[in-house]
Amino acid sequence: QVQLVESGGGLVQPGGSLRLSCAASTSIFSILTMGWYRQAPGKQRELVAVITSGGITNYGDSVKGRFTISRDSAKNTMYLQMNSLKPEDTAVYTCNAMTPTRFNVWGQGTQVTVSS
Repeated sequence: QVQLVESGGGLVQPGGSLRLSCAASTSIFSILTMGWYRQAPGKQRELVAVITSGGITNYGDSVKGRFTISRDSAKNTMYLQMNSLKPEDTAVYTCNAMTPTRFNVWGQGTQVTVSS
């Protein structure tokens, strides 16, 4: 069973940076496709970034060039480095893991608020 725990959210001023972490308690981390999704109040959940087991990445259009997803298999942890944050990045960010059989597991989410 895969369990995911996010950390690193908080309040940051526009233009600032945050790094989110997603720790996975599983022995199969290396074969999981990992991703970050976010949902703002009144809006649908959207893809932020995804990284495959082979390190291939994909980003939502609104975060390209500002956010970087990465993973450390030795620590069973995925990261999201968020730079040049904007108020519209305010949302609950949730970690996702997908197995090769496309079974999805979700974390509990962490709040990111960008405000002056």
